[in-house]
Amino acid sequence: MGEGNTGLEQRDLAVLWHPCTQMKDHERLPVIPIRRGRGVWLEDFDGRRYLDAISSWWVNLFGHSHPRINAAVKAQVEELEQVLLAGFTHEAAVSLAERLVAISPAGLRKCFFADNGSCAVEVALKMSFHYWRNRGELRKTRFICLENAYHGETLGALSVSQIPLYRDTYAPLLRDAIVAPSPDCYRRAPGETWAECSRRGFEAMADLLERHADEVCAVIVEPLVQCAGQMRMYDPVYLSLVRAACSQHRVHLIADEIAVGFGRTGTLFACEQAAIAPDFLCLSKGLTGGYLPLGAVLTTDEIYRAFYADYDTRTAFLHSHSYTGNPLACRAALATLSLFEEQPVLAGNRQLAQAMAAATAHFTDHPHVAEVRQTGMILAVEMVQDKATKTPYPWQERRGLRIYRQALARGVLLRPLGNVVYFMPPYVITEDEIRHLAEVAWEGINLATSD
Repeated sequence: MGEGNTGLEQRDLAVLWHPCTQMKDHERLPVIPIRRGRGVWLEDFDGRRYLDAISSWWVNLFGHSHPRINAAVKAQVEELEQVLLAGFTHEAAVSLAERLVAISPAGLRKCFFADNGSCAVEVALKMSFHYWRNRGELRKTRFICLENAYHGETLGALSVSQIPLYRDTYAPLLRDAIVAPSPDCYRRAPGETWAECSRRGFEAMADLLERHADEVCAVIVEPLVQCAGQMRMYDPVYLSLVRAACSQHRVHLIADEIAVGFGRTGTLFACEQAAIAPDFLCLSKGLTGGYLPLGAVLTTDEIYRAFYADYDTRTAFLHSHSYTGNPLACRAALATLSLFEEQPVLAGNRQLAQAMAAATAHFTDHPHVAEVRQTGMILAVEMVQDKATKTPYPWQERRGLRIYRQALARGVLLRPLGNVVYFMPPYVITEDEIRHLAEVAWEGINLATSD
């Protein structure tokens, strides 16, 4: 085993600055060194195992060290590890673009690769703005986003994100977006259905488009689930209404499916549940099965043609990343898509989603649980101080951290978003493992709400 957990942890803290982390926490909260992963399980250097209930930040679809994806990446590395995608091409990038175009909502015919999810959002924002500029509509320079939105942490993506924890520090660096109320259904009126709540939530968006369409490039949304926004969820009818309104007002619709794409919501893409096609579809995370960073933006022939001209017109889209369309990442993505094509993944997910619902059904009776909500393979439990009024616990109490620590002690990786405990496991989890996950989460919630 070599130096074990402690030795690697000490080396880590001497040199590494971790993402989304207050590093001072690690004076009392150990870093967990991971030696290997198999299926839904991660294993540390001392042999302890942890059930990866959050798919390692939502990226891992078919489990760690999947033999099919392993073999694809190994074969690719023997042939071509990287080549620039400007003026050159390769089989993996072409095949992946072909397959993404084939499975994406109708009308999305061109694929632009990026390095990760935030960069995919940057591409879509810039491409929308640049489209209107190429068309001579220079007033269109703004974007509409949703309250509680999260689209990434690069500056453009952060400009259309509305979670204060991530945004407020950098506000002087950001462009101002037009913000529409979220259509999420957590605070729906008594007796109001999700569809009724989301339809009512659309009224403010309709008004904003009516007033600002002449200056707006695009509306950007996370279809069905605002994941980093405490897993707040809404009805597909909202997407239908936004799509129709964007078309009416000549405004693009950007669907950020980075977290919700590839089967997470019950369909391959969340947009399918509203039977709509956006003008831009942003993909990443599960695209490679959780193996390698890769982003993709799918768009229409009409948008592509606005950039297609002689060089001296200076209308080309000159956005680039060094690792755009990396062959290893593309090959992992192709293997991931093959698993969807060859196995009944979505049908299996429906059964697993039912198991998640059954295992947590009693959570709604907990005196400090305001709601258990679910969309496909995403389930969230909202803890509150007062159930009747849905008064949240103060964030300073960090009750979610208590659950994180308790779950680790029980061999489960949960990483609550504030006071929201969520399950977003790999699709290879078993029903027995789901029941174990629910049991550990129940224990954690009882611990976190005991005072």
